[in-house]
Amino acid sequence: MKYYLIAGEASGDLHGSNLMKALRQRDAEAEFRYFGGDLMKAEGGHLEKHYAEMAFMGFIEVIANLSTVLRNIKAAKQDVLKFNPDVLILIDFPGFNMKIAEYAKEQGIRVFYYISPKVWAWNQKRVLKIKKFVDRMFCILPFEVDFYKSWGMEVDYVGNPILDAIAQNTPDDQFRQRHGLDQRPIIALLPGSRRQELDRVLPEMIDSTSRFKDCQFVIAGAPSFSPADYRKYIGEIGIPVVFDETYNLLLHAAAAVVTSGTATLETALLKTPQVVVYKGNAISIGIARLLVSIKFISLVNLVMDSGIVKELIQEDCSGRKIGDELDLILNDPPYRSQMLHNYELLAQRMGEAGASGRAAELMFSYLKNKNQA
Repeated sequence: MKYYLIAGEASGDLHGSNLMKALRQRDAEAEFRYFGGDLMKAEGGHLEKHYAEMAFMGFIEVIANLSTVLRNIKAAKQDVLKFNPDVLILIDFPGFNMKIAEYAKEQGIRVFYYISPKVWAWNQKRVLKIKKFVDRMFCILPFEVDFYKSWGMEVDYVGNPILDAIAQNTPDDQFRQRHGLDQRPIIALLPGSRRQELDRVLPEMIDSTSRFKDCQFVIAGAPSFSPADYRKYIGEIGIPVVFDETYNLLLHAAAAVVTSGTATLETALLKTPQVVVYKGNAISIGIARLLVSIKFISLVNLVMDSGIVKELIQEDCSGRKIGDELDLILNDPPYRSQMLHNYELLAQRMGEAGASGRAAELMFSYLKNKNQA
């Protein structure tokens, strides 16, 4: 069968690649075409557009890049129609993907959505559009099933693909030696995969480092950036940047500073104490605060419905406050132990690995049954 996938950011590329691998195990003749990234490209098929050209986050950022966004939407519509897949599989990235879902449905193309848009956070009436344009929704967060049920929509809960990615990672005991790191505690900095996150968040992360002379800081480089992209922020401080080894970095880290997103859940499941940070355009954040109806922004706290990790957002995202939280994590044993205990409860709630396989099995089954009908 022919599959068209659209992932618009690094996490979607990761989950899309694992889904492609699982689909091919069930469909030896699977043909893939997609908007995605390097990980999906490694699985074969045709990469039509890289997510690095698409990832704009925030109301103002999207408006500022509106011409690019509209060109990308037009290109996606044309390419989907040209490929004429058996199914369009959309991965998160709702502002973009819901427009493609509507178009595909108009063209008679079946639409699956893998990793639900965060409709439970704001403008919940978007569920009505999802019900209209999406044939099957495959959710990865346990509370989403009840949320959709309250809107009269049946969805499939497949577990979380992050567990798959973590299970596939091979810990490397030589990580420190390979990267020239000594035996001092490592503090991992995960500034995100979008340009505006580097611009606004990374300087605050770096500002926190001067307080911790007995530690060494390491930046997790995003695949969409090069070492040169980080140099202008690092300056003469000499913080190393490690690419394609975020899990090994976290496994060796005593603490982490993590930009809100999928990485917060990955960090928790890898049992690394963290502080979650985010700083965006002031107008975008102001609008979001008016619209968003949730208590937390990090997936860790959302899944647990409790503030088990500290969130430093906007004006609170400063080098001083990041440093204060790192000091607690590193030097207050009861505080650290409580966070690690809560991580264990989180892991129990998230369940077991195998989400990619379960999603692929259901997708292939739905497609095969329809074709037989």
